[in-house]
Amino acid sequence: MISREKFLAFLISYLLRVLFTTIRLRVNDQAGFTVSPPASPVIIAFWHNRICAITLTFLRKYPPSRSGVVVLTSPSRDGGLLAQIMAAFRMDSVRGSSSRRGSQALFELTEKLRQGFDIAITPDGPRGPKYHLHPGLIFLARSTSTRILPVHAHFSHAITLKSWDGFRIPLPFSRMDVIIGPYETIAEGEETFEQTRIESILKNEAD
Repeated sequence: MISREKFLAFLISYLLRVLFTTIRLRVNDQAGFTVSPPASPVIIAFWHNRICAITLTFLRKYPPSRSGVVVLTSPSRDGGLLAQIMAAFRMDSVRGSSSRRGSQALFELTEKLRQGFDIAITPDGPRGPKYHLHPGLIFLARSTSTRILPVHAHFSHAITLKSWDGFRIPLPFSRMDVIIGPYETIAEGEETFEQTRIESILKNEAD
């Protein structure tokens, strides 16, 4: 018998696919990632409340020549549900956060990068504060010499949930504008400065 969690993940992913067919998507790819992707993997960074927008962009614009995307999700029940939804959209996941399975998650993400997969991280997740970049993103990028690809998204019309991040779900037949920023390289030995810098870049297009 199918579990409640699996059924809920199936239902949500189905409804999202139906919703996505109605959305007009415009992408401003300043890095050229979708048309001329690099040979090496990247870390895709975006705020937690933009997950819907990035998922749609992945479905329509992710280069087919890439190995695939691995998403970092929380080890909580909600993270498990998100991991199953991402699997329905052909994305793998690694479970972990700063408070649980942090070191193991970093090891697994490092291995995925070594295998050629792109990594998707919401650096203010899984519990916030909203638009606050936790240090895990910077540590992973610096320790693996992997470039960060910042992604921003704007909704013409959306529902904003009463969650810690103000999670946004686009309304049917609305438009989403996604900006893929230039690649960012993390300097050696400048962790605090780089954390502030990348947070500022992501905040610049946050609302």
